[in-house]
Amino acid sequence: MSKPKLLTQDVDFAKTLPRWSVSADLKVLSQEFIFADFKGAFEFMTLVAHYAEEIDHHPDWSNSWNRVNVHLSTHSMGGLTELDILLAGGMDQFADRVLNSPQA
Repeated sequence: MSKPKLLTQDVDFAKTLPRWSVSADLKVLSQEFIFADFKGAFEFMTLVAHYAEEIDHHPDWSNSWNRVNVHLSTHSMGGLTELDILLAGGMDQFADRVLNSPQA
């Protein structure tokens, strides 16, 4: 993949990623995912880990029982890029899959 480009202020984050918070300086996207239990959180993290390897972009995250706190930024670019949008969208889809699975 070619070097990602920094996003500009004209990106409508509220429309593109309504579940995410963006820092005022446009350098970090953040979200807290909450699952039914640790197993759901771990399943989500496993799905994201495989996807992150595929796109070669990795989240800063932490897990405490059923919660996964995520902060996305393209550190090598000093801010947000299309990779962060791609990863955030994937994470939303994986969270929905885990939360809507029959075991949830």
